[in-house]
This record gives sequence, C-alpha cells and structure tokens, in this order.
Amino acid sequence: MTRPQTDHDSRAASLPQAYSPAAGKRNASVLAVCQGLFTCAISIDLTLTALTGWQLAPDKALATLPFALITVAGALVTWFAAFLIQRLGRRLSFALGAASCCVGGLVSVWSVFHAQFWTFCAGTAMVGVFQAFAQYYRLAAADAVADEAKSRAISTVLAGGVIAAIAGPALAAWSKDLFPAALFAGAYLVVAAMGLLSVVVLLAFYRDLGAAPAAADAGSADAPARPLAEIARTPVFMASVANNVAGSMVMMLIMTAAPLAAVACHHGIDDGAAIIQWHLVGMYAPSFFAGRLIKRFGLGSVLLAGLALNLACAATAMASTSLPAFYAALLFLGVGWNFMFVGGTTLLAQSYAPSERAKTQGFSELLRYGATALATLGAGPLLARFGWETLNAAILPILLLSTLATARWMIGQRAARAQAAGSMG
Repeated sequence: MTRPQTDHDSRAASLPQAYSPAAGKRNASVLAVCQGLFTCAISIDLTLTALTGWQLAPDKALATLPFALITVAGALVTWFAAFLIQRLGRRLSFALGAASCCVGGLVSVWSVFHAQFWTFCAGTAMVGVFQAFAQYYRLAAADAVADEAKSRAISTVLAGGVIAAIAGPALAAWSKDLFPAALFAGAYLVVAAMGLLSVVVLLAFYRDLGAAPAAADAGSADAPARPLAEIARTPVFMASVANNVAGSMVMMLIMTAAPLAAVACHHGIDDGAAIIQWHLVGMYAPSFFAGRLIKRFGLGSVLLAGLALNLACAATAMASTSLPAFYAALLFLGVGWNFMFVGGTTLLAQSYAPSERAKTQGFSELLRYGATALATLGAGPLLARFGWETLNAAILPILLLSTLATARWMIGQRAARAQAAGSMG
C-alpha cells in the first residue's frame, strides 16, 4: 500500500534531493532571481538610509548609524548563518533570511511614519541579517554542481544582480514619495516586498540537493573533518581569501570614497551617482561571461586579470581627477572585483570537504565582512585626511599580497599537474 500523497508532498520539499547536474543548474537559476531581489532591496537601503537617518536622528552625528548597522549586523550574523544552513538546510534558512528583510522593511516603514530613529536602526539591522544569508547564494550554487561547472554557477547567480543594480536606485527614487506624509516610507515598503518575494521564490522553486562530487584535493566526504587552522593554511584557501576578502575590501574602500572625491574635485552630485551606477554595471555585467572566460583561459588567468584591472583603477585615479577618469577607474574596479570574486569563490568551493563546509564558508565570509566593514568605515576619514590619490595608492600593497597568494596557488597547481603527468608517463 502506497503512502498517502499528502504525506509524501509534505516531506518531499524538506528532504534533500539526490545530486544531479540538471537540478544544480536549476537551483542556480532560482538563486539568480533571489540575488536580483536581494540587490534591489539592498540598493534601495543603501541609496536612502543615510538620508533617512539624517531626517530621524536625534543627533546628526548618528545619521550614518542605520547605514553602518546593515554591514555590522551582516558581519555578526554571517558565522551563525553558516551553521544554521548546515542544520536546517539552505531552502528554509534562505527563506528565514529573506523573511528578516520583509520584517525589517516593515519596521523601517513604521519608524519613518512615527519618526522613531532607534526602531529604524533595528529595521536596517534586520536587512543586514538578510544580507548575511544572501551572501551564501553563490556558494550554494557552487556546492550543487561538479568542479568544472562551479565558476559558471557562481556567475549565473551574480548575473541576477545586473538589472537590479540599475533598477534599485530607480525604484528608490520612484517609491520614496509614495506616502506624502512620510518621505522615504514608500521605499522601505518596496524593501519589504523584495524580501517577501524572495521567500515565495525560495519556498516554491528552490530545493536542497545532495553534495556534488568533491574536489580531489578537498578530501573525501567520508574523511574526518580537518581543523579550521589546517584548512586555512592550504594554498587554495589562502588564494580564495586573497581574492574574496582583499578584492571586496579594495572595492568598498574606493567605491565608498568615489562620490565624495568626485564632488571634492568639482564634479556634480549627479555625476557621483552616475559614477557609482557605472561601477555597479562593471561589478555584475561580467557575470554573463566570467564563467566562460575561466573555462577557456583558466582560473588563474582570470584572477590575475582581475588583479590587473584593480591596478588599472588605481593608476587611472592617481593620474587624473577628470570626470572620464572617475568613470574609467570605477569601471575597472567593478570588472576587476567581479573576476576576483567569481574566481575566489570558485577556489573557496574547492577548499573543503562536505563535512568542513559550514566552518570554512563561515570563517571566509566573516573575514570578508570584517574587512569590508573596516573599508566602509575608514573610506571617508582616509579620504579627508590623505586625499583621493593617496587612497588609491594605499590599495597597491593589498593587491601585491593578493597577487603573491594567487601565484603561490598557481605554482602549486602547475607542479601537481607536472607530477601527475610524470607518474602517468
């Protein structure tokens, strides 16, 4: 006698399905949609939160606190999120993260209507919780496919942010006046809607999958989990950190300071906003072809190209403060970040066995969040004290360290291939 259909349906969505390439690709497409919804929500918050904070803050010195809490909350939650994902599964955990965005957006709407600064801070912090969970979308896509398809899956997810990066600021401008009695409240209602849509998409279409075949150098799924310190010393993990963490830190440092520097160099406020939009296109548009470039030219070559583009950003910014130079520098920065981020995430996904996934991903994301938080908080003071040219020169040592870590991994890979070819001969 067969089990009742209702019982089967209630269990099927909660149990991991067996690994299959087709299911992994489907999940990557679902996560690309979720990435787009997340990018829309976060870009609205980033566009308006400082202005809303200025409007609500009892002390104008606190005006940027709600903005900072998005990053701070994300940094505090990211380690916890990795282990919650391991315990509850990605589908339910991602849905809970998206639900926090919905609640945070509604709290922000209420706070604007009632001019409550501290509850507004709570609302933006909950959006930071959403950000912490959404950062695992790309890793979930990578874990669900075989090694040769990881970079393509990561690129697919990040490509979901392309249209959203443009649409987000436009939605912010359109929705901020929806409620004439409460400026900006309408925008936070849109943030809540993005979170709710994410919950619906995840619960309706995303499915937890069994692990894809592990990389040969990451260990067997049945092998004992290595200590985190041992994983962190491997060349593949160090190269992933060098590109994910350093690349994101450099990007946030320059991107945060760029609009202020443009205005200081006698360009308009609208020019500063347009520079950032151009930069966002550079960040996400290469995702349509980064995976193909990695497949054709190799992961190491694309990582080095990303580092070279970051160097080109610094060189361009140091050479000129003209408006075209700002556009070019921020475009180089965006594309360079994309190559480093896609490549670094691919390396991270190859650095652990399934039993080591939560702690390795959590540690890597904690490092990345900590570095980007420091860059975000330090960009303004460093720009004010040392200037735009010196700020760009300061990223050169970071790029050098990233290059050395990447070169070390590449040399190890070349030696391993040579040894394997010799043993076969």
